[in-house]
Amino acid sequence: MDTVELIRSGVREAGLLEAGKPVLVLLSGGRDSTCLLDVAVAVAGAGAAAALHVNYGLRPAADDEERHCEDLCAALGVGLEVVHAPAAPAVGNLEAWARELRYEAARARAGTEIDIAVAHTASDQVETILYRLASSPSRRALLGMRARSGALVRPLLAFTREQTTLYCRERGLTWSDDESNLSTQFARNRVRHQLLPALQAVHPGATANVLALAATLRAEAEALDELVEQALAGTDTISLAALRALPAGVGRLVVQRLADAVLGAPAPGAARRLDDILALSEHGRADLDLPHGVRASVRNGSLSFGRTPPHGRRSQHVR
Repeated sequence: MDTVELIRSGVREAGLLEAGKPVLVLLSGGRDSTCLLDVAVAVAGAGAAAALHVNYGLRPAADDEERHCEDLCAALGVGLEVVHAPAAPAVGNLEAWARELRYEAARARAGTEIDIAVAHTASDQVETILYRLASSPSRRALLGMRARSGALVRPLLAFTREQTTLYCRERGLTWSDDESNLSTQFARNRVRHQLLPALQAVHPGATANVLALAATLRAEAEALDELVEQALAGTDTISLAALRALPAGVGRLVVQRLADAVLGAPAPGAARRLDDILALSEHGRADLDLPHGVRASVRNGSLSFGRTPPHGRRSQHVR
């Protein structure tokens, strides 16, 4: 089986793209997103696939990449919308800014009924896991990216960057290389160009082993999530007595789940405050401020979570 059929059949079997089901492909013009758009046309159909390109204007090649995307979409019979980004912020994480801008633009155009497809590969998965492992103590670091997160789908997550390159070559598709991917100025690139080669020098199966470990841990995480569901019994509160009776690992997951729910997004560090929460009094009322504007509150033995009042009295941390 050639690479084209290997990837197309694998994407069909995964069900992340379906014939006739609308999908918006985030198209940078690189090899991975070029491969993804062609696969989307083959699996979903040209009438169901659309593309979105964000021109950040940060590099001299930005306009050439935009024209490349226009030519590619015209050749594949796919509609393309181009968004020109505002000026980048002078300070802050440039990659995070670009990522959020891209996703916001996609959500605004896809709405709630259309999936948004991004071209993350197995190679990106390994790099993401290693980067998060170095930068965060959260268990999420080892779980990696999911193939589906709400409306966001990653149809190429089972395939490597080498495979998407072969796909494009076999299909006669050209792509635009982002020269910034070679710069070690960015942490992700240091993982790609320095850390990964070092790990592969230690063991040639390093990449495959990282992916296999992540798959195993995601399966185990599903079992742990079931225990959290049982502990909460469909509510957003839990008694301190019940929390104290849980194994510490499950208790931390309960705390993290409730804190995340308050933000509607991950609240890193909340789970590490389990001991402080358990030290709160069951009698009367007690509050404990957690990271990211989350407050744990105990009222007559029942624990719940909310936002820290913006101008209210800060609670004293229990030691």
